[in-house]
Amino acid sequence: MIEVKDAYESLVKNGVDMFTGVPDSLLKNICAYITDTAPKGKHIIAANEGNAVGIAAGHYLATGKAALVYMQNSGLGNTVNPLLSLADEKVYSIPMLLMIGWRGEPGVHDEPQHVKQGEVTLSLLDTMQIPYVVLEDVSQIGKMAALAMERKAPAALVIRKGTFGSYKLKNVSMNDNPLSREEALKLVVDHLHANDVIVSTTGKLSRELFEYREARNEGHGHDFLTVGSMGHSSSIALGIAIEKPGRRVFCFDGDGAFIMHTGALGIVASMKPKNFFHILFNNGAHESVGGQPTIGYQLDATAIAKASGYSHVLRASSADEIVEALQQLEHLDGPVLVELRVKINSREDLGRPTTTPVENKDAFMKELSI
Repeated sequence: MIEVKDAYESLVKNGVDMFTGVPDSLLKNICAYITDTAPKGKHIIAANEGNAVGIAAGHYLATGKAALVYMQNSGLGNTVNPLLSLADEKVYSIPMLLMIGWRGEPGVHDEPQHVKQGEVTLSLLDTMQIPYVVLEDVSQIGKMAALAMERKAPAALVIRKGTFGSYKLKNVSMNDNPLSREEALKLVVDHLHANDVIVSTTGKLSRELFEYREARNEGHGHDFLTVGSMGHSSSIALGIAIEKPGRRVFCFDGDGAFIMHTGALGIVASMKPKNFFHILFNNGAHESVGGQPTIGYQLDATAIAKASGYSHVLRASSADEIVEALQQLEHLDGPVLVELRVKINSREDLGRPTTTPVENKDAFMKELSI
């Protein structure tokens, strides 16, 4: 096990003093230490992993130094284009050090959305011709940082579960909103029509939705749980809304996912789906992977949606405000964005869906066929 302080100091000692990426549960301890320790302006939590590669490229162009780009292995897909068409030695030859959480490592139990990613992670890096080590010793950090600079191209550290010692984030983002995401979610579900369907985003929100349906002794056919594919729930919901104009389609989104692919808002708006209702649960944090902050409260989600062409936008935080907003939806045509500002809080005993993704898909498609 590597202590996060030692890992950070090794990075800095070897010329890596800029950090950017998207938080991952396997990296939450090192990410928390970076958040607490890196000087102002030297740590940027990016909108998505490709964004982080771009930031790292700009840093190198300005300083001649490699940056660290951290991500879950699911985020590799967002980096393929900039890594191969920007950073690769056959294009601009830009060094950077990738730190990749290896979810779904073969032989290690993990959630179903990580299985395929885990199987192909190393072979994908091989195909991209990015040299890597599965990190076991702190000395490997300096060697790979030196290799990236020597090759003037990306090199990677692959991180297994349990690689880093524990560290608790000190600079925790807090807000004074009265309701948790789960409490707000229950209010929304309680006001849905029997014919409404939900597409819920990756992370704890979908887990909370699943458990609330269980508590109500309901099936799960009305809900598509987007357990992977972060940032794409609104696009999935759009595809459904277009084909099922007689049903209200709700996208339950999170601020991290919303920010990751904000351009989807304009596509939704351009199609003008009257049955599309976008519910954004905004707590200003990547809570599902360690509580790292997002820019959820630094941007105006309602203004962005309105400027993108949404027909109506609403914001609420208290229970009364949320109920009032939901009542307004009865009389509004979509696309509508309702931003629910919630506090950072979730149950420690929060479970996971007991159905497989394929079972969820089949039940959802059966419901849509009615």
